Amino acid sequence: MKAYVFTDKSLERYAGQFVWLAIDTENGKNAAFLRKYPISVWPTLLVVDSKKEAVALKYAGGATVPQLRKLLDDGRRLVEGTRTPADDAIARADRLANEGKHAEAAKGYEEAIAAAPKSWSRLGRASESLVFELEFARDTSRCVEEALVLYPRVKGTYSAANVSSVGLSCATDLKEDDPRRAGAVAMLEKATRETLEDKSIPLSGDDKSGLYETLADARQSMKDEAGAHAIREQWATFLEGEAAKAKTPEQRAVYDSHRLTAYLALKTPEKAIPVLEQSERDFPKDYNPPSRLSLAYKAMGKYDQALAASERALARAYGPRKIGIYRNRSDIFALKGDKENAKKALEEAIRYAEALPKEQQSANVIASMKKKLETL
Repeated sequence: MKAYVFTDKSLERYAGQFVWLAIDTENGKNAAFLRKYPISVWPTLLVVDSKKEAVALKYAGGATVPQLRKLLDDGRRLVEGTRTPADDAIARADRLANEGKHAEAAKGYEEAIAAAPKSWSRLGRASESLVFELEFARDTSRCVEEALVLYPRVKGTYSAANVSSVGLSCATDLKEDDPRRAGAVAMLEKATRETLEDKSIPLSGDDKSGLYETLADARQSMKDEAGAHAIREQWATFLEGEAAKAKTPEQRAVYDSHRLTAYLALKTPEKAIPVLEQSERDFPKDYNPPSRLSLAYKAMGKYDQALAASERALARAYGPRKIGIYRNRSDIFALKGDKENAKKALEEAIRYAEALPKEQQSANVIASMKKKLETL
């Protein structure tokens, strides 16, 4: 969004209407903000009522320029109090989602949709939020059911992307012996493919990339290796085309993580090396390029180069993201057969994770690292 959305001149109409804030959730100085407004999806967009210090609107995920304009208009109306019963219901659901009460938030979005007047402008956002919250609540069955019901209502709009792809992810998570699984996967694959190929929906490049990834994962989950491989090849070709069209290094680097993921899945990690080396030259203070280089070198079996890249990343990173770099170093040492250094890297990761502010800690992550340390 920094590269493609916030630079758009059509947003100038909002000058003076909002106080614009960007919160670095990795920085421990922002722990107080995270205590009040927990974030579990990056990016998350919030419109906060400054008088009540309450979330008036919450949207998980990135947005295109038209989507962002709509979110800002909706947020302003909600703060100003121009509401229908459906608006009140979605505002309550947003607050519950912000508090991490996913099951309750899902119920709130259901109530909003049920109370919505005909042609309600917030139907798409409520539908996306509902399937997201059901996925977060691990209510896989209802996530699938709601996605199948809601997709026809949002078909042909931006919201179709999230409704279809999140629903598809939930469908693949159904138990393999669930008689509904194959049919649900097929229907939601069709919906996701329709959305991807609908040229009337101006989805962003990274939104389309997400749809390719979900489709490939779905084929993989159905044990269709050839189908998954074919989609990943299409995905990689698409990403290379988008990166080639980029007008700035920042726009090109948007696709680095997507390209690495696609190349790793295709077992061609060497293709990521020149891409990431260029990004490290363009952004010498950013930990992401060397961190990603480390993953590519690890997949290639070049462990010393992987460790050197991860060391550069470690020197630049901070906050919870640093934990992943430590864990990757542990894995690299283990692959080299250096169990002692693998243990040390994991011990450092645990110490670092436990020293983070409470709002940045994850009990599950710490527990999983301790369990892995026992196996080492």
